[in-house]
Amino acid sequence: MRPQTVVFDAYGTLFDVTAAARRVAAEPGFADLAPVWPGLAEAWRRKQLEYTWLRRIMGAHADFASVTADALDWALEAQGIAPNAALRARLLAMYRALDPFPETAATLAALRARGLRLAILSNGTPDMLADAVDAAGLQGLFDAVISVEEVGAYKPDPAVYALVPARFGLRPGQVLFVSSNGWDIAGAARFGFTCAWVNRTGAPLDRLSHGPAHILRDLSALPDLI
Repeated sequence: MRPQTVVFDAYGTLFDVTAAARRVAAEPGFADLAPVWPGLAEAWRRKQLEYTWLRRIMGAHADFASVTADALDWALEAQGIAPNAALRARLLAMYRALDPFPETAATLAALRARGLRLAILSNGTPDMLADAVDAAGLQGLFDAVISVEEVGAYKPDPAVYALVPARFGLRPGQVLFVSSNGWDIAGAARFGFTCAWVNRTGAPLDRLSHGPAHILRDLSALPDLI
């Protein structure tokens, strides 16, 4: 079945989640971050995701801006970086203006040229996602930018994926869902979406009950699937 709508995860799929730490480390006022930014970026992202899953399990929802800040505080301490309000504020500000992956804009334009509707389905808050799309210059390319805040739960909760067919009036099988996160792919595939996993790092396939229909190295191969 030809998909009617292509739905993208945002963080790690369209936007490079390591960009905030990398770019701040290159700024003159934060040169001390240069040797440790890769470890900081990895720890920040890992703890950010862990907090979304744990909060869902505990029934203690907090929005993604709060989770991202809490995860950063943990990661800074874990990396042995002394408390620094200016550094913290700068990292959080840059997380709202992450670099898109190089092929993102061209891929989205190619999909739109094929007459497909495009959307984002993300853990991010509405304002975080609006900032990210604007900073990346992707305005006007999406028919919808959908935040989990509409249901107050994080992916891979099925209620999150259900937002897409409800918004577009589609059956799950008419949606092509694209994510770089294996756990997100598993949740979306179980819900009934056709899934394309963007495996940028060559990671092994997750040992979960549902998986991707397609595995891509980056987004540039996506239009050829349609």
